[in-house]
Amino acid sequence: MLKIRVIPCLLLKDLGLVKTVKFTDPKYVGDPINAVKIFNDKEVDELIFLDIISTNKKRKPSFELLSRIASEAFMPFSYGGGLRSIEDVKRIMEIGVEKVVINTYAFENPEFIKEIADMFGSQSVVVSIDVKKNKENNYEVFVHSGQLGTKINPVDFAIKMEKIGAGEIFLNSIDRDGTMEGFDLELIKNVSSSVNIPVIVSGGAGKIEDFAKAVESGASAVAAGSFFVFVGPYRAVLINYPDKKELRKVLK
Repeated sequence: MLKIRVIPCLLLKDLGLVKTVKFTDPKYVGDPINAVKIFNDKEVDELIFLDIISTNKKRKPSFELLSRIASEAFMPFSYGGGLRSIEDVKRIMEIGVEKVVINTYAFENPEFIKEIADMFGSQSVVVSIDVKKNKENNYEVFVHSGQLGTKINPVDFAIKMEKIGAGEIFLNSIDRDGTMEGFDLELIKNVSSSVNIPVIVSGGAGKIEDFAKAVESGASAVAAGSFFVFVGPYRAVLINYPDKKELRKVLK
């Protein structure tokens, strides 16, 4: 296992896998079960699945799909999307999901994070923070799949979530999402230096060296989408994962 976690983050929409650019124009990239089987073969240590429409459509998670994923996956995985009750979190955990990822509802009902942490432990709850720069060129937390600004600074929000019980922060740059142009290192530095819990970063990875730069900036783990599902200048769909030896050379 790598010392630094390198995590494929897979987006679910209507039971299929998609990939977005700056949280828009989701492109179908395949079947989630097929992707899991490929990542099993690649000996990936961890996966994150995020349903990008459940919250906005006020739908519950697809428990049937998650059960199928859990039965196929050799590695632990986290899930986020449509979770708004302890009962649903409990059901998710019983299926075999290791951690739940909470985004919009962490903003709307912060006490929900405390409830999960109290019942299942802080290690079981990840707060996802989607960030982009606003008209004043300041970092701002956005919710509802990046559609609604909150006027909250991500550093302040991360500190609040840590205090209330979050075990990890999943920090995603909307401006870099799907661009493969590198992580927002300033954002990573700002947030990771403000909290004592692990910060997983996402948004912008285009090459292995980007992971190293993110870690040097304070990230505890790195995640990516396009990097693991596209190949070549024309972004042909190919589920892939770098060789572990190659990753170890960069992530010392």
